[in-house]
Amino acid sequence: MAGKGLGIGQVAQRTGLSVHTLRLYERTGLLAGEVRRDASGRRVYSAWDVEWLTNCVKFRTSGMPLATISRLAQLVREGAGNEAERLDLLREHQRRITEQLAHLRDCLDLIDRKVDSYERHLAAGASGDPWQQSQPAPASPGAELAQQVGGA
Repeated sequence: MAGKGLGIGQVAQRTGLSVHTLRLYERTGLLAGEVRRDASGRRVYSAWDVEWLTNCVKFRTSGMPLATISRLAQLVREGAGNEAERLDLLREHQRRITEQLAHLRDCLDLIDRKVDSYERHLAAGASGDPWQQSQPAPASPGAELAQQVGGA
């Protein structure tokens, strides 16, 4: 790959992106560099292009908007001197992902508690609703509704 480069089909296989998406990324400025062309006009991707595209896939999977990826690509194309702005973009996305992870951890804690409750309930051969048995009695009608929404 170092000397010759890769064709669009090979890059599609390596990155999991479709050929159509690779062309779209190039047209919309999501690549950090110019894709070279061979004598026949076919795209030839470098190792750097594949690495960038692999990062783009991870950025998208993590929910980074295409506009942010595009801005980041533009800054990379512009070269040195704008690293602080690149860092700001990445830190903002990092902050959003960290918040999402905290929320997901909270959700997982609830699910873990429910799984544990049901496993203990079934192992003991008990009857009734194990989740409701592990909850204190509601103090008010509003609390009862909250418990019904949260329980299952």
